[in-house]
Amino acid sequence: MTAPDDRSAARREGLNRPRRLVAAAAWACLVFCLCLVAAALPAAARQVAPGEDVQAAVEAAAPGEVVELLPGLHHGPVLLDRTVSLAGQAGAVLEGPGQGSVVTVTAEGAAVRGLLLRGSGSSLDGMDSAVLLRQTATGAVVEDNRMEGNLFGVYVHGAARAAVRGNAITGRQGARMSERGDGVSVWNAPGARVEGNDIRFGRDGIFVKVSRQNLFADNRFRDLRFAVHYMYTNDSEVRGNASFGNHVGYAIMYSQRLKVRGNLSMGDRDHGMLFNYANGSEISGNAVIGHPAPAAAAQADDPGDREHAALSLGAEAGMPWPAKCVFIYNANRNRFTGNLFEGCGIGVHFTAGSEGNRISGNAFIGNRTQVKYVGTRHLDWSYHDRGNYWSDNPAFDLDRDGIADAAYRPNDIVDRVLWTAPRAKILLNSPAVQVLRWAQSQFPAILPGGVVDSHPLVSPPPPPDAAPRWWQR
Repeated sequence: MTAPDDRSAARREGLNRPRRLVAAAAWACLVFCLCLVAAALPAAARQVAPGEDVQAAVEAAAPGEVVELLPGLHHGPVLLDRTVSLAGQAGAVLEGPGQGSVVTVTAEGAAVRGLLLRGSGSSLDGMDSAVLLRQTATGAVVEDNRMEGNLFGVYVHGAARAAVRGNAITGRQGARMSERGDGVSVWNAPGARVEGNDIRFGRDGIFVKVSRQNLFADNRFRDLRFAVHYMYTNDSEVRGNASFGNHVGYAIMYSQRLKVRGNLSMGDRDHGMLFNYANGSEISGNAVIGHPAPAAAAQADDPGDREHAALSLGAEAGMPWPAKCVFIYNANRNRFTGNLFEGCGIGVHFTAGSEGNRISGNAFIGNRTQVKYVGTRHLDWSYHDRGNYWSDNPAFDLDRDGIADAAYRPNDIVDRVLWTAPRAKILLNSPAVQVLRWAQSQFPAILPGGVVDSHPLVSPPPPPDAAPRWWQR
């Protein structure tokens, strides 16, 4: 038989064992939580004073470490070949030697933040930039920097899922425009995002080619050739950007399945929006607003830029800017809805066999010529019994359904004659022209093929909330 004392000890041991297990589990949980907190805390920055070797500090840094430049002048170039962050305190300047790029990033997930960057080289072929992201720099981040006087601001050369955001980029002004670099250039970088940047001077604000699934959002562009220049880039989005006083706002070319939404073009010179071989895209909620051309409007176009010379109209005396709110050239199966085209020389220039486009719910207000259509086919710009608003349409709405009682035809035979023979304007007020226009109004069957809006709106849709970060109507 077991002694009473032995039984009591065994009973106490049985009662204490769960308590010890609970205590051990609690300690293990506490240690685990402390490890998580320690991992979440930022690593201590490796600080670099002016005059010290920035590249040596980068090479000594461990993955995930921050190399922080103290206020003052630091000298580049710098190569980020490991996953570190190169950051700057307020007043930190990183200056290149005038050759190559100031910062070149080859490491996945590396970052450049909070610096004033200047002093790149001048080689377009060498992609000399404030920050050059190589193809291996997947997921790299360039944010909250100032970049002044570099050839390119940021060149994303194949770095998938890179992010360029919150930077102020001021390009070069001295050379011919075609010899300058872009604010942000993107080549073959799927998933790259360019957001919230302020870009001025240089060649193009954002130039993208041969890429896909990109987002360009909430950027501001001033004093450039093209604000956004798209070439061979599919399944992407241009949203909430603002273009002020550039030659062309948004040039979308040779691209498919895009979403161009909520952008603003104000006072751009030639075109607010241009679609050339752009197909299957949604263009909605944008605003193109013109104003009278400045008194000193004669700007000499770059004679060396032959590739884009056909897109530039130059400055014509007395013409509003932009000369065309939107130019649609051989662009097919696109949907234009909810856009505002106001105060341009031409509201929309539609030509070169563009087919299958849906144009409804837009407002054309105060354009000198609402539509210039070069073609012979009959096109109805309404969809599901809803067309567009035309500020020069005097039609009635007797049944008060919001749709005018008569179709709207923006062009007639006289317009076609004037487009092919501009000198015929001298005959506009002649009796023969007046009789011809009266006959067309009485006998619509003699009208040529062209655009008709069979269900025009009698009041404009609500104005789009375009680029709210940069402009309030």
